[in-house]
Amino acid sequence: MDYNSFRKLMEDQETFSFSDSASSFTKLLQNMNLDGHPQATSNRSPKPGNHVGVSKHLTEGVSYPATPRWNIERPFLTGQFSLDIKATQQRTANKGSTIDTFNNGDADRAIGFFAPSVQELFVIDDLLFTMVGIEGRYIWMKRGRAKENGITFQVDASMDLALQELAKRILPLCENYIIINLYVESRSHFKHGLVNHAFAAALRAILQDYHAMVAQLEHQFRLGRLSLQGLWFFCQPMMGAMQALTVVVQKASMNNLSGSAILNLLQSQAAAMAGDNAARSLLEKLTQHACAPYLGILERWVYEGVIDDPYWEFFIAENKTLQKESLTQDYNAKYWQQRYSLKPGIPSFLTNAAEAILTTGKYLNVLRECGHHVQVPFAENAKLTNSGQNRPYLECINIAYNFASAELLNLITQKYDLNSRLRSMKHYFLLDQGDFLVHFMDIARDELIKKPATISVEKLQSLLDLALRTSVAVSDPCHEDLTCCVERTSLPAQLDVLKKMGNSISDLYTPTDSLEGDSNSENFIQSAPVNITGLETFTLNYKVQWPLSLVLSRKALTKYQLIFRLLFHCKHVERQLCGTWQTHQSTRSLNLLGTAISGSYVLCQKMLHFMQSLVHYLTFEVLEPNWHVMYERVQTTKSIDEVMQHHDYFLDKCLKECLLLWPEILQKVEKLKSICLQYSAAIQWLIPSMLVSDSVVTNVNSSDGVVLKEISNKGANRTRSRHRAQTIRAWKSTDDATFKATLG
Repeated sequence: MDYNSFRKLMEDQETFSFSDSASSFTKLLQNMNLDGHPQATSNRSPKPGNHVGVSKHLTEGVSYPATPRWNIERPFLTGQFSLDIKATQQRTANKGSTIDTFNNGDADRAIGFFAPSVQELFVIDDLLFTMVGIEGRYIWMKRGRAKENGITFQVDASMDLALQELAKRILPLCENYIIINLYVESRSHFKHGLVNHAFAAALRAILQDYHAMVAQLEHQFRLGRLSLQGLWFFCQPMMGAMQALTVVVQKASMNNLSGSAILNLLQSQAAAMAGDNAARSLLEKLTQHACAPYLGILERWVYEGVIDDPYWEFFIAENKTLQKESLTQDYNAKYWQQRYSLKPGIPSFLTNAAEAILTTGKYLNVLRECGHHVQVPFAENAKLTNSGQNRPYLECINIAYNFASAELLNLITQKYDLNSRLRSMKHYFLLDQGDFLVHFMDIARDELIKKPATISVEKLQSLLDLALRTSVAVSDPCHEDLTCCVERTSLPAQLDVLKKMGNSISDLYTPTDSLEGDSNSENFIQSAPVNITGLETFTLNYKVQWPLSLVLSRKALTKYQLIFRLLFHCKHVERQLCGTWQTHQSTRSLNLLGTAISGSYVLCQKMLHFMQSLVHYLTFEVLEPNWHVMYERVQTTKSIDEVMQHHDYFLDKCLKECLLLWPEILQKVEKLKSICLQYSAAIQWLIPSMLVSDSVVTNVNSSDGVVLKEISNKGANRTRSRHRAQTIRAWKSTDDATFKATLG
């Protein structure tokens, strides 16, 4: 290939410039301008991969811009032929001389046959070719194993030693050029991602100025004004910069990096070049241009809540399999935590702001899914740019985060009225307004005493609606979202199931629970009565719509239901004991002082006092103060994440202080309630039967006469009193011992 052929080749590539006014490479390092060079883009989505920083293949079956076939089949147009050359001992004769003063017969002679002055001309001519990736007559390429690119340059051994030394100093620049040029050509393909496209475009702009400098040197050589020493002098300023670029390119090629990995590599190499201002400045400018498409993806995320990442380069991943409906259906729903999540390989300049970036886009995405189209108002005038140490993008990200957070919080608290929903949860589940519950327990008692499998939920729902309409709850606009349901297991069994599921409930159990306590709890659950009724399994449910389901999720509702089941059953036991107390009042007209009935009255007072104290503790010492603290904190929050955090903390604290997370104590409380119910049932059967028998005996004696009446009264009273005293005394002592033993 002669010079004219080479010149025509370079003009076809539009990479060669013969302008005399082209700037030198030294000036390029000081003030590089890469604007105006287009980069390849694509709107097709790639197939996600498993490795961060590795180029991803595009989705199969999707059409996308492909690399022109001629760019692959005709390597002489791209320079890739340098990897396909064969090492030969003999130079081909068709290379021809590029200096007009030498004839074709001189090409077959070794360079050592010529005088040093003539050798210098040959060396300069060959070096100008090798500087653009073409081997010369006496300097040729050879495959090597020492370097990753596999290309090395060799000089004719017969060349003058001084000329060899100067030529070998310049040859590393030629090798660096080939490495950089091959990287630019290979990474310009669409499959390598937007960051690689931008990086390759910036490198191509540098190589264009490099070609212009080589053209200027050749022009001086044609005029006879360039010596080998002069060529070395002009090449020295660019040696360090080209070597720095080669190191970056080799690392990127060897590890097949893309996306944020390229940006991290450029920043780390720029930091390593602290002693070379020119090379550091060059790498920083390359970083800015490589960041441009990445920051474009970031702009759409923080300004619109949309991930426009066709090559899977962004550090935020979207899991489209997780739907927002799961928040109201699945106790372990991970929608908010895993629908959008951070991937490994975050750019180093965004590490500190990664969480804010993720949260900003999540907030905007929630607004968009609510049909509330919103865009950061200053988005058009606040383009994200990476200009070195100033980092103006951080301020834009913070402003976008504050805007999105305030907008979403205002939407949930104002349009969807979160505060009213929280107050409704307190009224119904925490029994803040229990008048509807009293009415409901009265009218639904016959249905609740059935087994869970035989209870009609539809009938309970109609009775609950009736109780709500006839109480102060009718003024609550959210009361229509309240429903009822019947669980299939007891409260301790449900807690045990949640604990074994490995969710957050198990993490809340107190660490002081010993293995012995866990075994006792399991034994208690296994020995729990199988014949449970609706009174032990009845609970409420609540209809929650998006986006309120972020706060009142299925997990939060389950925690509310656990507290409600405890309160509901305690209220039921308290009502039964109150009925027992009323039954005792019917015996006040009888002279039972010193009998077992009077002792039973004392025991009833103790049980009733215990249950009332337990209900008072749960409602006024646990739920009420904790709810007020939570509600006040919610009013001062700045984001919906803080609202969820305060609400979850409130529920977890209430679960623990309501003894639901203390298996040993809960076991004793359940046993005490069971004893109270057994006692209440026995007394409410025994005392009415005693009153009926007394009235029958009185009627019979009055009809038989005064004498029979006196005899029967004396004998019957003595026998009945003696029998009752012995029976109730033994029964009372047994229950007292059991009650005291249960209290510990």
